[in-house]
Amino acid sequence: MLTLSNINAAEALISLCGKKNITLGTAESCTGGLIGGTLTAVSGSSSVVLGGIISYANSVKSGVLGVPEETLATVGAVSPETAKAMAEGARRVLASDLAVAVTGIAGPGGGSADKPVGLVYVAVATKDGTEITKNIFDGDRNSVREKTVAKALAMLTAAAEKLDLKA
Repeated sequence: MLTLSNINAAEALISLCGKKNITLGTAESCTGGLIGGTLTAVSGSSSVVLGGIISYANSVKSGVLGVPEETLATVGAVSPETAKAMAEGARRVLASDLAVAVTGIAGPGGGSADKPVGLVYVAVATKDGTEITKNIFDGDRNSVREKTVAKALAMLTAAAEKLDLKA
Protein backbone atom coordinates (compact mmCIF):
# COMPACT_ATOMS: atom_id res chain seq x y z
CA MET A 1 0.00 0.00 0.00
CA LEU A 2 1.43 3.34 -1.07
CA THR A 3 0.95 6.13 1.46
CA LEU A 4 1.20 9.82 0.65
CA SER A 5 3.90 10.37 3.27
CA ASN A 6 6.00 7.52 1.85
CA ILE A 7 5.52 8.80 -1.72
CA ASN A 8 6.60 12.28 -0.59
CA ALA A 9 9.68 10.81 1.11
CA ALA A 10 10.48 8.82 -2.03
CA GLU A 11 10.15 11.95 -4.20
CA ALA A 12 12.60 13.83 -1.97
CA LEU A 13 15.02 10.88 -1.99
CA ILE A 14 14.85 10.48 -5.79
CA SER A 15 15.46 14.23 -6.20
CA LEU A 16 18.44 14.19 -3.83
CA CYS A 17 19.97 11.13 -5.49
CA GLY A 18 19.42 12.62 -8.94
CA LYS A 19 21.27 15.80 -7.96
CA LYS A 20 24.16 13.82 -6.46
CA ASN A 21 24.20 11.14 -9.19
CA ILE A 22 23.60 8.37 -6.63
CA THR A 23 22.07 5.04 -7.61
CA LEU A 24 19.83 2.88 -5.39
CA GLY A 25 18.98 -0.78 -5.00
CA THR A 26 16.76 -2.78 -2.67
CA ALA A 27 16.64 -6.20 -1.06
CA GLU A 28 13.27 -6.87 0.54
CA SER A 29 11.88 -9.69 2.60
CA CYS A 30 8.95 -8.66 4.82
CA THR A 31 7.92 -5.78 2.54
CA GLY A 32 7.83 -7.95 -0.57
CA GLY A 33 8.71 -5.14 -2.99
CA LEU A 34 6.88 -2.22 -1.35
CA ILE A 35 10.06 -0.15 -1.06
CA GLY A 36 10.88 -0.64 -4.72
CA GLY A 37 7.26 0.01 -5.65
CA THR A 38 7.22 3.23 -3.66
CA LEU A 39 10.47 4.43 -5.22
CA THR A 40 9.39 3.60 -8.76
CA ALA A 41 6.02 5.32 -8.29
CA VAL A 42 8.03 8.55 -8.56
CA SER A 43 8.45 10.01 -12.03
CA GLY A 44 12.13 10.11 -12.92
CA SER A 45 13.06 7.25 -10.61
CA SER A 46 14.50 5.28 -13.54
CA SER A 47 17.58 7.51 -13.46
CA VAL A 48 18.26 6.54 -9.84
CA VAL A 49 16.75 3.12 -9.07
CA LEU A 50 18.73 0.25 -10.58
CA GLY A 51 16.59 -2.61 -9.29
CA GLY A 52 15.43 -4.67 -6.39
CA ILE A 53 15.46 -8.22 -5.14
CA ILE A 54 12.53 -9.71 -3.27
CA SER A 55 14.30 -12.26 -1.09
CA TYR A 56 11.39 -13.74 0.82
CA ALA A 57 12.92 -17.22 0.82
CA ASN A 58 16.17 -18.04 2.58
CA SER A 59 17.37 -19.72 -0.61
CA VAL A 60 17.22 -16.32 -2.36
CA LYS A 61 18.87 -14.58 0.58
CA SER A 62 21.80 -16.99 0.34
CA GLY A 63 21.85 -17.86 -3.36
CA VAL A 64 21.33 -14.38 -4.84
CA LEU A 65 22.37 -11.96 -2.10
CA GLY A 66 25.17 -14.06 -0.60
CA VAL A 67 23.86 -14.25 2.96
CA PRO A 68 25.95 -17.03 4.51
CA GLU A 69 23.88 -20.16 5.13
CA GLU A 70 25.60 -20.40 8.51
CA THR A 71 24.17 -16.98 9.43
CA LEU A 72 20.67 -18.08 8.48
CA ALA A 73 21.08 -21.34 10.44
CA THR A 74 22.53 -19.76 13.59
CA VAL A 75 20.86 -16.34 13.99
CA GLY A 76 18.02 -16.66 11.49
CA ALA A 77 16.59 -14.64 8.64
CA VAL A 78 15.33 -11.94 11.01
CA SER A 79 18.60 -10.68 12.45
CA PRO A 80 20.97 -7.73 12.12
CA GLU A 81 23.58 -10.02 10.55
CA THR A 82 21.17 -11.11 7.82
CA ALA A 83 19.99 -7.55 7.14
CA LYS A 84 23.61 -6.40 6.81
CA ALA A 85 24.51 -9.23 4.43
CA MET A 86 21.35 -8.59 2.39
CA ALA A 87 22.12 -4.88 1.97
CA GLU A 88 25.75 -5.50 1.07
CA GLY A 89 24.70 -8.29 -1.30
CA ALA A 90 22.14 -6.07 -3.03
CA ARG A 91 24.69 -3.29 -3.44
CA ARG A 92 27.15 -5.76 -4.95
CA VAL A 93 24.66 -7.59 -7.23
CA LEU A 94 22.98 -4.40 -8.46
CA ALA A 95 26.22 -2.35 -8.57
CA SER A 96 24.44 0.53 -6.81
CA ASP A 97 25.88 3.31 -4.68
CA LEU A 98 23.30 2.68 -1.94
CA ALA A 99 21.28 -0.39 -1.09
CA VAL A 100 18.65 -0.93 1.55
CA ALA A 101 17.59 -4.29 2.96
CA VAL A 102 14.70 -5.18 5.24
CA THR A 103 13.93 -8.40 7.05
CA GLY A 104 11.36 -8.86 9.77
CA ILE A 105 8.12 -10.29 11.06
CA ALA A 106 5.11 -8.39 9.73
CA GLY A 107 2.56 -10.69 11.37
CA PRO A 108 0.00 -11.47 12.40
CA GLY A 109 1.71 -14.83 13.04
CA GLY A 110 5.33 -15.90 13.09
CA GLY A 111 6.46 -14.00 16.16
CA SER A 112 8.07 -15.37 19.32
CA ALA A 113 9.24 -14.03 22.67
CA ASP A 114 12.71 -13.36 21.21
CA LYS A 115 11.43 -12.10 17.85
CA PRO A 116 7.98 -10.52 18.27
CA VAL A 117 5.62 -9.51 15.50
CA GLY A 118 6.71 -6.05 14.34
CA LEU A 119 10.46 -6.73 14.71
CA VAL A 120 12.18 -5.44 11.58
CA TYR A 121 15.86 -4.91 10.83
CA VAL A 122 16.67 -2.25 8.23
CA ALA A 123 20.18 -1.99 6.80
CA VAL A 124 21.68 0.51 4.35
CA ALA A 125 24.98 -0.27 2.66
CA THR A 126 27.31 2.29 1.04
CA LYS A 127 30.96 2.30 0.06
CA ASP A 128 31.62 3.68 3.56
CA GLY A 129 29.97 0.83 5.47
CA THR A 130 26.59 -0.51 6.54
CA GLU A 131 24.19 0.94 9.10
CA ILE A 132 21.64 -1.38 10.70
CA THR A 133 18.67 -0.49 12.89
CA LYS A 134 16.45 -2.70 15.01
CA ASN A 135 12.83 -1.59 14.97
CA ILE A 136 9.71 -2.86 16.69
CA PHE A 137 6.69 -1.48 14.88
CA ASP A 138 3.18 -1.76 16.27
CA GLY A 139 -0.01 -2.32 14.35
CA ASP A 140 -1.31 -4.88 11.90
CA ARG A 141 0.61 -6.44 9.00
CA ASN A 142 -0.03 -3.53 6.63
CA SER A 143 0.96 -0.97 9.26
CA VAL A 144 4.22 -2.79 10.04
CA ARG A 145 5.06 -2.93 6.34
CA GLU A 146 4.21 0.77 5.77
CA LYS A 147 6.34 1.78 8.76
CA THR A 148 9.18 -0.36 7.44
CA VAL A 149 9.03 1.44 4.08
CA ALA A 150 9.09 4.81 5.88
CA LYS A 151 12.13 3.79 7.95
CA ALA A 152 13.94 2.45 4.87
CA LEU A 153 13.32 5.69 2.95
CA ALA A 154 14.51 7.77 5.91
CA MET A 155 17.70 5.74 6.26
CA LEU A 156 18.37 5.89 2.51
CA THR A 157 17.91 9.67 2.58
CA ALA A 158 20.28 10.08 5.53
CA ALA A 159 22.88 7.91 3.80
CA ALA A 160 22.49 9.79 0.50
CA GLU A 161 22.95 13.13 2.30
CA LYS A 162 26.28 11.91 3.75
CA LEU A 163 27.53 10.05 0.70
CA ASP A 164 30.30 11.71 -1.28
CA LEU A 165 30.99 9.76 -4.43
CA LYS A 166 34.04 11.87 -5.26
CA ALA A 167 35.91 10.72 -2.16
